[in-house]
Amino acid sequence: MATSKPLKKLIFVVVLLILLLLIPYWVFNEESKTLDDNIRRGLPGQFIKLSDGYVHYELSGPDDGPVVVLIHGISTPYFVWDDTQPALTKAGFKVLRYDLYGRGFSDRPNVTYGEQLFDRQLLELLSALKIRKPVDLIGSSMGGAIAVIFAARHPENVRKLVLISPAGFPVNLPVAGQIGRLPVVGDYLMYAFGNPIMSRLFKDNFSKPDKLSAFSEKFRQQTQYVGFKRALQSTLRNFNLDNQKTAFETVGKQGRQVMLIWGREDKIVPFSNNEMVRAAIHDVDFHALDAAGHIPHYEAPERVNSLMVDFMNQ
Repeated sequence: MATSKPLKKLIFVVVLLILLLLIPYWVFNEESKTLDDNIRRGLPGQFIKLSDGYVHYELSGPDDGPVVVLIHGISTPYFVWDDTQPALTKAGFKVLRYDLYGRGFSDRPNVTYGEQLFDRQLLELLSALKIRKPVDLIGSSMGGAIAVIFAARHPENVRKLVLISPAGFPVNLPVAGQIGRLPVVGDYLMYAFGNPIMSRLFKDNFSKPDKLSAFSEKFRQQTQYVGFKRALQSTLRNFNLDNQKTAFETVGKQGRQVMLIWGREDKIVPFSNNEMVRAAIHDVDFHALDAAGHIPHYEAPERVNSLMVDFMNQ
């Protein structure tokens, strides 16, 4: 039986719609490479294999220096500490910075990207590198929440905490991020439009655009490797960015020294959240920075580095 004209028309429309939906995926999907041994050999930094995959890290500074661990946020890998690492090593600290799973040049395992994964990654990394003494943790944004969770779960492994605009209380997640948490629709938006959306949001990290161009160029180096978007989306769905109050309160009861740094012009994690952090962790050493956004350690490193060095030397 011949196919009717209305049915042919319907089939044509459906095929056309499918093609139109796939075009953004083909155009904007930059994930053309898979991280493997050959690629890792040509990348900077060091690599170590843990239970969930290879972790990209850099360990520098004097062997006998107190160890400081730098933990980046939800999407920006360890280059965000480019001006922090040399300042701390110059001050006599041994500095460990690393890429969270799914970011930078660390592996993108097909697992749930929640609190348990990132806590396990840090615990295993310290053990694999034979770092046995308590360390100072410096965490930015989601990295701040990871630092707090780690200190709450493993208090014997942590000496001091420095939290920079930490997540863990309500954040200003963009509409695209909120939709990205949804099944099906979120998957499509992340894979089809994730890169251009993130590019437009880069500016929200800064109070002024001086360093935006360099930041954007370095950020995009990680987006060419398969699994970046999947990891980011899984984190949005499984890591509780908005409510880590219990972990903050647990740390507040430990009696350890905590410094809190926040840019007054933060557009991502509201500056007003400092009040909730300070209510959970009493006697925190708080510093509000004028003319600074969400990543003040990258935007205004001179101001932030001196604060951190003085604090950790106390």
